[in-house]
Amino acid sequence: MSERIWLSGYPEGVPADIDPSAYGSLVELLEESFGKYADRTAYRFMGHSVSYAETDQQSRALAAYLQGLGLAKGERVALMMPNVPQYPAAVAAVLRAGYVVVNVNPLYTARELEHQLTDSGAKAIIIIENFAATLAQCIARTPVKHVVLASMGDRLGWLKGTLVNYVVRKVKKLVPPFSLPGAVRYNDAVARGRAATFKAPVIGPDDIAVLQYTGGTTGVAKGAMLLHRNIIANVLQSEAWNQPAMDTVPKDQQSTCVCALPLYHIFAFTVGMMLSLRTGGLLILIPNPRDLPSVLKDLSKETIHTFPAVNTLFNGLAHHPDFGTVDWKNLKVSVGGGMAVQSAVAKLWLEKTGCPICEGYGLSETSPSATCNPVTSKAFTGTIGLPLPSTAIKILDDNGVEVPLGQPGEIAIQGPQVMAGYWQRPDETAKVMTPDGFFKSGDIGIMDERGYTKIVDRKKDMILVSGFNVYPNEIEDVVAAMPGVLEVAAVGVPDEKMGEAVKLVIVKKDPALTEDAVRQYCHDNLTGYKRPRIIEFRADLPKTPVGKVLRRELRDK
Repeated sequence: MSERIWLSGYPEGVPADIDPSAYGSLVELLEESFGKYADRTAYRFMGHSVSYAETDQQSRALAAYLQGLGLAKGERVALMMPNVPQYPAAVAAVLRAGYVVVNVNPLYTARELEHQLTDSGAKAIIIIENFAATLAQCIARTPVKHVVLASMGDRLGWLKGTLVNYVVRKVKKLVPPFSLPGAVRYNDAVARGRAATFKAPVIGPDDIAVLQYTGGTTGVAKGAMLLHRNIIANVLQSEAWNQPAMDTVPKDQQSTCVCALPLYHIFAFTVGMMLSLRTGGLLILIPNPRDLPSVLKDLSKETIHTFPAVNTLFNGLAHHPDFGTVDWKNLKVSVGGGMAVQSAVAKLWLEKTGCPICEGYGLSETSPSATCNPVTSKAFTGTIGLPLPSTAIKILDDNGVEVPLGQPGEIAIQGPQVMAGYWQRPDETAKVMTPDGFFKSGDIGIMDERGYTKIVDRKKDMILVSGFNVYPNEIEDVVAAMPGVLEVAAVGVPDEKMGEAVKLVIVKKDPALTEDAVRQYCHDNLTGYKRPRIIEFRADLPKTPVGKVLRRELRDK
């Protein structure tokens, strides 16, 4: 399909294309905003405001500190923190110093963390102390030589910070004991950096900005190489897409975005943090989105314009008794991503806020946004919308040939936001890229005559739990290593709350093996969202004649 049929559905004012070369690097974009919006508040965290100027100074000092460690340009620096002000400052520091951000899920087990640190070759990590015990268990087996240790209260001022740290450490006991000899405290690293000289490296659009890890069908997480120009493009695409709604924000109001999605997730990283920086917005950092009462308490003090979230969060908030304590009348854009938005949730959200959920679609490999429903929509479409500016979508059959409109096939994406490939895995990159530069998503979709696409299935056996990819092979590899397990298969089953949940089917080697023992083993080796919701024991697993487990049969039952 050479012509872009979807362009006729674009709202007025949204361009067909953006200019990804508007900035030479993400650092250029950051520094422009730091200068232009110096006096504005960049982040609000636990009621505490952090300005653009403060973020600028702090990140520059931290960049100087990291350079002082002797890391060469292009080295990887891992960030393992929840949504705290140190995260955006650390991202800016790593990029400014000429390094690559490796986003790490803070809830990883030692096994998962070790893989990512080793695979990325990270020499340094900035981590919040709550998860330092996990790092302590595996650091000796990784290339990490330098640890910067943050705490929840670091940037809250002496009095409030001391109090918050006391509560986190002593009252809630959220910091398990750990030993990381040589680790430097975050505030000390910043202080040392202020006394050092920062040397601005030469950074170009084709330098890697972020290694964003995504599960693999092989069960091994792979790092999607997102270049500076990939993320710049996606920020500009998202900004252009939101413009018709954001133009209605009164000129005297600073655009305010709720960041309840974790910043290590590419959706929040680009569409939350980077887009907010580009537009001089205020980002409300929510450290624990599961604590709905405190989320609503934080939001009740704010004027909110944009809210990117996953279905589970929209649903949880809309059903909460305190929902009405927040003034939703200024809400202009609610973007649903990460997982399918359910129509019942979309209907309730629209009733309660007057702002429809515009469902979008993307992947770690596309920085992430590839498509979205127009922000001028008044109703929920049940589709993933139209390709963003400068983006093309094709629907391909198994031979890579485009299928006619209305026929199902694999969604393939082309655009300036598509990754450069997988880190040190040319074989895996070759599997997902077509000769003409389209990325094959692994999702099955149907495009209609207006250019709207609907996802109908997944080609891969991936399980999507609350917007997070869970790969059955990884779960099976882990559980198969448990004593007492003969065979194991993991499948996704529908779950009202999370979209899908993990179901394990096990054939016992030891008849004494119990469900409780399996759950404990999974607890020790897998992040929360990867753990099975359902465990079933069977005498055998259904297989093909060549011995491949029939996952679909397990799902259908």
